[in-house]
Amino acid sequence: MIMDNREMKKSFTPVQIKKICDRKFGIGADGLILIEDHPSLDFNLAYYNSDGSQSLCGNGSRAAVAFASSLGIVNGKTNFNAYDGSHDAELLSDGIVRLLMNDVNEIKKHGQDFFIHTGSPHYIKIVDDVQSYSVVEKGREIRYSEMFDPHGTNVNFVELLGDNTIFVRTYERGVEDETLSCGTGVTAAALAAFYNNYVSPVKIKTKGGDLSVEFKTGHSGGNLSQAGIFTDIYLIGPAKMVFRGELEL
Repeated sequence: MIMDNREMKKSFTPVQIKKICDRKFGIGADGLILIEDHPSLDFNLAYYNSDGSQSLCGNGSRAAVAFASSLGIVNGKTNFNAYDGSHDAELLSDGIVRLLMNDVNEIKKHGQDFFIHTGSPHYIKIVDDVQSYSVVEKGREIRYSEMFDPHGTNVNFVELLGDNTIFVRTYERGVEDETLSCGTGVTAAALAAFYNNYVSPVKIKTKGGDLSVEFKTGHSGGNLSQAGIFTDIYLIGPAKMVFRGELEL
């Protein structure tokens, strides 16, 4: 859900955010986004997970760019502020939003798995047949494991497909369930796929739709000793308004 809050008249408690995002008694959403004025950039994006906590949301940021364009704030290209700092983005003529993510300067390996921070923390596990994988059960187990105590982590299960394509399913911290598509998660998964001989742009399938991630890197695949430097990371995909309405709390 995205709201125009440029007049700064709206504020929400965690309880209210949970109520709004509840899929049975509220409108239903993974999170709430407020578009606000910023002193030097085009706008400020305040994102709240469905439990009221804050983080960066990659797909939410793409949707916010499209929404800001509908408000007349954005004309093609934009520079806005989010949870992890400023971001550039471009709204293309076919409705595709190209969002520049912040550089990733460290990749951590946990056995055959990866831990990558792309504005939000993500644990990446390569699996076979991700469509039938127990994402919620296994994701919750890793999210609440002692290794990530006390703040936890998002968990992504990734199947390596052919044609430089991966399929990603995500257990999202703050939502505490599977989310159909996580922008920061697929970005982390695409960078992890680099260590399995994938190249930019990586094509990504999720239950919520198809995305792609572009990136540049100055080091060779598989060499984690060179502090995984990834730059010019772009999360790319469509953004579509589903409905517009008013809400009374």
